[in-house]
Amino acid sequence: MAPEKPANASAFDLQVARRHDAATGIIGLDLVAPDGGELPPWRPGAHLEFLLPGPDGTELIRHYSLCGDPTDRGVYRFGVLEEPEGRGGSAYVHAHLNEGTSVRVRGPHNHFPLDEAAESYLFVAGGIGITPILAMARMATAAGRPWRAVYLVRSRDRLAFAHELLALGEDRVTIWVDDEMGLFDLPALVAELTPGCGVYACGPGRMLDALTELHHADADWQLNLERFAAAPIDVSGDVDFEVVTARSGASYPVPAGCSILEVLRKNGMAVDFSCSEGVCGTCETAVVEGVPEHRDAVLSTEEREANDTMMICVSRARTARLVLDI
Repeated sequence: MAPEKPANASAFDLQVARRHDAATGIIGLDLVAPDGGELPPWRPGAHLEFLLPGPDGTELIRHYSLCGDPTDRGVYRFGVLEEPEGRGGSAYVHAHLNEGTSVRVRGPHNHFPLDEAAESYLFVAGGIGITPILAMARMATAAGRPWRAVYLVRSRDRLAFAHELLALGEDRVTIWVDDEMGLFDLPALVAELTPGCGVYACGPGRMLDALTELHHADADWQLNLERFAAAPIDVSGDVDFEVVTARSGASYPVPAGCSILEVLRKNGMAVDFSCSEGVCGTCETAVVEGVPEHRDAVLSTEEREANDTMMICVSRARTARLVLDI
């Protein structure tokens, strides 16, 4: 499915109404409007951009999936994993977002929307990937659609929000703990899928890569993924090209080994970005002229074929010249 347009593209402030430990290394946050008002609507799979102060004074943009109930317009709920090897966003959230504090956000945005027309669903969550999956299971339950969920974690202390998932239908949920049970049999799971099933998976790259390999071209089920990190990209054939900013007419060479985003920032252009890996959608930019070479994990097949937008942090050009709406 195509990404949904954001309900709110402008930044606004939210207040932390509740903070709790959801699992080892994971905190749960309930955010509300400071005036207690209604929040912008959202659908399962959506996330907010958190606008956080970086260690060097720059702004960090980090994306966290909504895991609450889409029908509750009074609160946004999140689970945030602290990543010691990350770039500072989760560390800031864990250190500073306590009850009563405020955070500036944008959104909601949705690059992982649930197809509500699917005949049935299989939800596969790995680790913190439970957050968007939990919201999807809630909607499937409310809609009366058949669904099953598999929640995979390395160790039992890493189970976040498991009680909420089980409360939606204990007989539909499989909890799998690797260090107690070994590796989960994904091929056997996929072999049981019925035609028309929508498979939604969020979690570590190895899990998503395994599901991708199992999803053959003639499969009668649909695979939808949300990645935390980009799949490896072969850059051996990269060549130089020219990028033109349509609003100013400025032209810049983009050499092999350098992204459009890097070139624009080196030349003093302020461009929103976050992951720099093609997985978050923050740097999505409209294409005016030329053909992009898409390398992101955000756009659908249909959107890639349309070539209307591209992620300038990783995608390049199939033509010698690209004109972008910047």
